[in-house]
Amino acid sequence: MEIIDIQDWGLGLSEHVLIAGPCSAESAQQVESIAKGLRGSNIEMFRAGVWKPRTRPGSFEGIGTEALEWINNAKDILNVPVTVEVANTAHVEAALKANIDVLWIGARTTVNPFSVQEICEALKGTDIPVMVKNPINPDLQLWIGAIERLNKVGIKKVAGIHRGFSDPYEKRYRNKPEWSMPIHLKRMLPGISVVCDPSHICGTREIIASVSQRAINFGLDGLMIETHHDPDNAWSDAKQQITPDMLKIIYENLSFRETLDKHPEAINELDEYRQKIDLVDTQLIELLADRFQIIKQIGEYKQKHNLAVFQPSRWQDVMESRIKSGVQKNMTEKFMKSFLFAVHEESVKTQEAQLKEGKH
Repeated sequence: MEIIDIQDWGLGLSEHVLIAGPCSAESAQQVESIAKGLRGSNIEMFRAGVWKPRTRPGSFEGIGTEALEWINNAKDILNVPVTVEVANTAHVEAALKANIDVLWIGARTTVNPFSVQEICEALKGTDIPVMVKNPINPDLQLWIGAIERLNKVGIKKVAGIHRGFSDPYEKRYRNKPEWSMPIHLKRMLPGISVVCDPSHICGTREIIASVSQRAINFGLDGLMIETHHDPDNAWSDAKQQITPDMLKIIYENLSFRETLDKHPEAINELDEYRQKIDLVDTQLIELLADRFQIIKQIGEYKQKHNLAVFQPSRWQDVMESRIKSGVQKNMTEKFMKSFLFAVHEESVKTQEAQLKEGKH
């Protein structure tokens, strides 16, 4: 698969692109006010929703094609490219006719390969850049699949947008970040850029700054932040939008780290540390292999004596003692719990497999 880096799209985008604009284009005046408010910021692309089908009908669902002219007015005001979301063939055709610079595919569309393929067919023969939001659920293959479909019809200027994942038990975020997902996407699709959408991750403007910084820390390639001149009275997603002045403050306070390719002298020094990590990782794997060998022996004993695989009192003791020991060695309780749950789950699966084998 051939993917062109976002900096090479020919749109003047930097290694940390900033995309901003309202959740929805509400009126010509609203779009113009926001665009003028963004003057003097580091914005490199203007965004706005034109077609906004909501979870349930009856609420504001976007102005439609008429709003594309307003967005192009924002392009003239800011002298930056503009982007809109498309979800079907009609959207694509209208956006192309209006000379929109970049398209994006939303999370609800990414989850449906039929819809993605329809969009791809409409884009065949064009060279327009397309950004793909992650699907609502944490399904990496769906995300990759949408990008592959675009690539197969000749769209090489492709990027991902990380907007978080639905989780009914998540309380802090509107959509759980699951930072490992965009990292895995970048690993599996070398060369792809991934922009973070902290607005949809947060769901509330109070934590957008911290999530934006985390996105940069995790090596993502930019931010898409919903910005409105009067966010409290926005017609959609009011709580997660910020003012242009707030956007400027957030961006100015971000801490950007330089990549190693700009500091070749550091590579040799870091290589010494990495060799040490490689050695420790090898030892960890050996220790885990030894642990699972003992688990198999325990499984054989349980099978022989007709004992249950899961022993609650023992599990509770392991959790409490190991977490305490890990915290004392400066590891977080959250990490220790995640690690122990993963090891325990694999141990139970191993012993259950032994029981099944013993019955045959």
